[in-house]
Amino acid sequence: MDLHVFKKVHFVTMFLQTMASLKKASLFFERSCEGLLCNKDWIRDLNASSFDVVLTDPVHPCGAVLAKYLSIPAVFFLHSVPCDLDVEGTACPNPFSYVPRLLTTNPDSMTFFQRVKNMLYPLSLKYICQVAFTPYEHMASELLQREVSLGEILASGSVWLFRGDFVMEYPWPIMLNMVFIGGINCANRKPLSQVCTAPFVQSVFPVEYILLIKKNF
Repeated sequence: MDLHVFKKVHFVTMFLQTMASLKKASLFFERSCEGLLCNKDWIRDLNASSFDVVLTDPVHPCGAVLAKYLSIPAVFFLHSVPCDLDVEGTACPNPFSYVPRLLTTNPDSMTFFQRVKNMLYPLSLKYICQVAFTPYEHMASELLQREVSLGEILASGSVWLFRGDFVMEYPWPIMLNMVFIGGINCANRKPLSQVCTAPFVQSVFPVEYILLIKKNF
């Protein structure tokens, strides 16, 4: 677990440490994605399987690239994406003077200089995001046989399921296909009906085991 966010260090130090961790993690995900997308047999099998939807976290864009290639809807399950790629993918308003950016330590009521800092901060992420996400654009362009940007790939997402919660975070504009499923949004839960649970149980456990459970209880 990365504990950089809990350390009381200078902003620049925290920024460099976080970027180093992101770069290391992105290299691991990049290699795993390359192993998947370059496996022609595996891609052929996926293409012939006629899946209905891809559920993936766009922080690792490999799933989004795969959904784009298979021409099926993509449901993104995430908290956020670096460099505001989630904002770009959803075409969502992104007011720098209103929403404090991650790691800036800015409050919700910002002074003029804090707003300037909030506006300049994303510019410092451009380099690390270019290093981290450009390989996915190359792999996607090769797979789709045309030039494609990561923003275009993420824009094809049908539903964005955010694990955020406005009780713990600052509110920000959202689009119609953005749904919040974290924190207070989980309060109104309902038990699954037998119509939903019975087929799943029968597919996992044999009938004899289910009857045995009923006799014991």
